[in-house]
Amino acid sequence: MSENIIEIKNLHKSFNYVKAVNGISFKVKRGELFAFLGVNGAGKSTTINILTGILKKDSGECFIDGHNVNETMKILTNIGIVFQSSILDSKLNVYENLKYRAMLYSLSKSEFNERLNFFINRFELKDILKKPVGKLSGGQKRKIDIVRALIHHPKILILDEPTTGLDPKTRKIVWGLIEELRATNGLTVLLTTHYMEEATRANYVVIIDNGNIVTEGTPAYLKEKYANDYLKIYKYSKDLQAFLLKSDLNYKINNGIIEIKLSSTNEAKEFILNHSNDIEDLEIIKGTMDDVFLNATGKDLEKI
Repeated sequence: MSENIIEIKNLHKSFNYVKAVNGISFKVKRGELFAFLGVNGAGKSTTINILTGILKKDSGECFIDGHNVNETMKILTNIGIVFQSSILDSKLNVYENLKYRAMLYSLSKSEFNERLNFFINRFELKDILKKPVGKLSGGQKRKIDIVRALIHHPKILILDEPTTGLDPKTRKIVWGLIEELRATNGLTVLLTTHYMEEATRANYVVIIDNGNIVTEGTPAYLKEKYANDYLKIYKYSKDLQAFLLKSDLNYKINNGIIEIKLSSTNEAKEFILNHSNDIEDLEIIKGTMDDVFLNATGKDLEKI
């Protein structure tokens, strides 16, 4: 059994003259949380739609658990997907939506009830099972979308912007369940998200822009390569301020607080050691995945 549950090699997909995906290649290991990042139109959804059989690729190779994506019936049983927009039937109640989903995968009554009870306990669903989906809140619908994707125990969960619009409490519950299933069932998760703190959870990150992979690696590697650390100094001597005026350091002073942009934590430590007599109170601010995305693509997710 290969350690890679998803393999994409030189994938191409165009729409008329627009190259939506331009020869990308990557692998997702079994049990991994894999983050696939990019702005709208970067090629994320096109790639996911090819993986799930919704779109046909122009060229390249895609495999899921050893099966070519052209073998639709063999791969769909291994995949659960939470789309950006809910695909639940708003006229049916929660129980009916989940029951019909289970029937598609030929789950027995006992299997369905066992799995449903598991999710009822994790997501506090008991009071809404008989409620029409059309009358649920956004957070409640998102929970049901996730249960729907997981009810047949897939090997891979694809989350396309799964927590957009969720309140912090619900987001925490959702991620708690996902991490539990990764630990107990070896669930592999392919995530697309605009929340960079969610990308920080990932074992591996690929950033795509205009159909091309811009960079990839672990969050720690990407932060080291693309993100700067900042040193905030709250109490300091006049000698430190005089030193900065003569230095080439990238710094600014706002409301009496010195903020110095540094290339790494080691550089921050060295600065502190060299000026320990001139500093009374400070803070090291680590670079973030937002910094990584901005520096790798030149695009600010918050402004898109």
